[in-house]
Amino acid sequence: MVSVTYPEPDFKIKTHEDKDYLFDPIRKKWVVLTPEEWVRQNFIQYLVKEKKYPTALIGLEKQIELGDLKKRFDILVYNKAHQPWMMIECKEMNVALDEKVLEQLLRYSISVPVSYLVITNGRECFAWHKSHQALSPLDILPLHGE
Repeated sequence: MVSVTYPEPDFKIKTHEDKDYLFDPIRKKWVVLTPEEWVRQNFIQYLVKEKKYPTALIGLEKQIELGDLKKRFDILVYNKAHQPWMMIECKEMNVALDEKVLEQLLRYSISVPVSYLVITNGRECFAWHKSHQALSPLDILPLHGE
């Protein structure tokens, strides 16, 4: 398991018609503040503020195709050559990070091959390096572009 120390959140939050919204600085728009979005935004802050990943190389909720199915990944980090490098699947805090969640991320990585896979629910975080179809668990996230 990867130990994650989240920075103090400095989110812009507003309420409109009984819904809370958070301003997403990556997508540059207001998004509905769901429990999963809270985890996603905190993890992004961790990547940017603590791990120093460049915001320009982070993509959020982009559509991918898995055969006839259209799905969306949560976070995709690109390397300096703008190639997919790390894919992160976020779940809300009460969702267990079990084999089913890892299998979901592995299916997504078929369409978008990456070297690193991460699953998090905000409390727990697991990461793997993927090489030649083998997964090696990680204790820490790599520096950007390693």
